[in-house]
This record gives sequence, structure tokens and C-alpha cells, in this order.
Amino acid sequence: QLQLVESGGGLVQPGGSLRLSCAASGFSGFTWDYYAVGWFRQAPGKEREGVSCISSSGGWINYADSVKGRFTISRDNAKNTVYLQMNSLKPEDTAVYYCAADRGSTVQAMCFTASGRNRIRSWGQGTQVTVSS
Repeated sequence: QLQLVESGGGLVQPGGSLRLSCAASGFSGFTWDYYAVGWFRQAPGKEREGVSCISSSGGWINYADSVKGRFTISRDNAKNTVYLQMNSLKPEDTAVYYCAADRGSTVQAMCFTASGRNRIRSWGQGTQVTVSS
């Protein structure tokens, strides 16, 4: 079973920045390079939504329209880690942020379709991001 652990959340003022990390570990022989990884978020009373996803090689990336130009996803396969750099944070970015990993999905399907999200079997426990003055 693949295990994902998020870190880096916290309280930040509007306009501030945070960097989230998602570190993976798992069964003997698992290869992080095979997995597409996504960041998702869920605000109180709202459905979980895709924020950004990155392909196994890092060559394909997408973002939700609401975060384009402000968030940057990246991965370091040597460290089994994916990052989400969040700049110019807004109060509406407040949510619990989750990372997830999947083999075989395109980044578009993984992030932005129900079928892509439903096939994901590996989720982290989430990290709270609160943007408030």
C-alpha cells in the first residue's frame, strides 16, 4: 500500500505563501516514478476539488483556473516527494489540502473528472491551509 504524508500547511495572511509537500513511501519495490500525483482541496461544506496534477515524469501538468499563475506543482522523484508552491494566497484558498497518487490516469482525468478521482486508491491524511488576516 502506498502511503502519502502531507506537510507544510498553516495559517497565512492574504497575499502570503506556503509550500506543501507530499512524501511517499510504500511497499518494497514501489517506484514513485510510475505515479501521477495530484493536489486536491476541500473547504467546509464543499466537495473535494482538483487543484493541480503532475504526470509521473513531470512532463504534463495542469491547474484549476482558480489557482493558475499563483500555484506551482513540482516533483522530485529522487526524494519521492511532490510539492505545491502557493503564492498570492486568498481567503478562498482556505481548505484541507490532500495529495493523491495514481498509476494510469492522465493528469486531466485525475484532477478534473469524477471517474479519474474515483479510481484513486492512495490519499494522504490532509493538511489544513487557512488564509486569514
